[in-house]
Amino acid sequence: MKKLPLMVLVLLAIGANNAAAQDVRFDFDKSAPFSDYKTYKWVELKGSDKVNELSQRQIEAALQAELATKGLTKTDSDDADLYIGDQTAIGTEKQFTSYSTGWGAGPGWGGGWYGGGMTSQTTSGSTSTIYVGQLALDMYDSRKKTLVWRGVASKTLDPKAKPDKREKNLKKAVAKLLKNYPPPNKK
Repeated sequence: MKKLPLMVLVLLAIGANNAAAQDVRFDFDKSAPFSDYKTYKWVELKGSDKVNELSQRQIEAALQAELATKGLTKTDSDDADLYIGDQTAIGTEKQFTSYSTGWGAGPGWGGGWYGGGMTSQTTSGSTSTIYVGQLALDMYDSRKKTLVWRGVASKTLDPKAKPDKREKNLKKAVAKLLKNYPPPNKK
């Protein structure tokens, strides 16, 4: 019975760690000719949420730098191979943290002659609000006008972080988001 509270605390600690981790997902059209895509045009996605102008410029700069490493060249021409746009969202989640204090030797203290043991334990908890940011990147084949690749990166945000740290985290998230672009060719 004493293992159950310990197991609950371990699961809560793992859950708290996972809440702070970065999560990246992507999907793509298996029939799309990714090796043919060389140019892209940045487009506004209708109805998409945006962050403030300064943050949006940082997001676009990070995405454009990473897309260049993938062999894609930005153009303003409507003849671009891909139309690319992004969406952002910032939400909040509740995080629960618990900790225990205790003392005593537990059952059988005193060699069993005295029966039960002497224990005292207090478990306390607190909740806090954490901010979670999400960045979605959509790529459309300009000729077919169909979505060919979509990636989403989610990460907890520290509203008190300095601008340099936020920009570093953004670049890391974008690199992880585009790690699997272009998708591997299945032969």
